Amino acid sequence: MVRTSPSPATISRKSPPRGPFWKSTSTPRTNLDRFLNPRSPSYKERGLGERKLTKKEAIDLMLEDTNLIRRPIVVAGGKATFGYDENQWDEILD
Repeated sequence: MVRTSPSPATISRKSPPRGPFWKSTSTPRTNLDRFLNPRSPSYKERGLGERKLTKKEAIDLMLEDTNLIRRPIVVAGGKATFGYDENQWDEILD
């Protein structure tokens, strides 16, 4: 999909976001499971599908092991979306 947007977008496939990003893009009610990559070997080894993580636990794990982060990450207009989902990309880029 090729798309132009009135707001600049950042797409990250390799470099993981740092701590301040996680605090700014999530709220206490944010479901951080959508940021985690369930296909990651680390996700499976840690049994994360069976656990309910707090926001702090999820952020700490993603900062410790960046392979747990779902990619690509698209950031535009103060919003972020994780994983390959064209519908979410359309929403964030409009």
